[in-house]
Amino acid sequence: MLNQSIRKYQDRVASFAKERDWDKFHTIKNLSMALSVECSELMEHFQWDIEGSSLSVEKKGLVEDELIDIFIYWMRLADKMDLDIESVFERKFLENNEKYPADIVRGSSKKYTEY
Repeated sequence: MLNQSIRKYQDRVASFAKERDWDKFHTIKNLSMALSVECSELMEHFQWDIEGSSLSVEKKGLVEDELIDIFIYWMRLADKMDLDIESVFERKFLENNEKYPADIVRGSSKKYTEY
């Protein structure tokens, strides 16, 4: 189910890039850099917000746009790497479950190496 939905979006983004002849620019390096830039643009919205939890309606819209930009570059990068998102997600989720057992880490923000 997850893979079908993600695949649909990946195909749309790939078609968008192909129609504009952008595929030649979408190298793994360039996409990873673009993804980093978009993440920085997301963080910029919270840079001076002391609590980081309140968003005006206007700011929420700007944050949504950055999140979708991140999602688009993330999907494009995964597509260019021929990544099976669903299987990698399952593997990584199981790893995180082992690193962070709920009964041990509940309520803590410590990294798994600190337990």
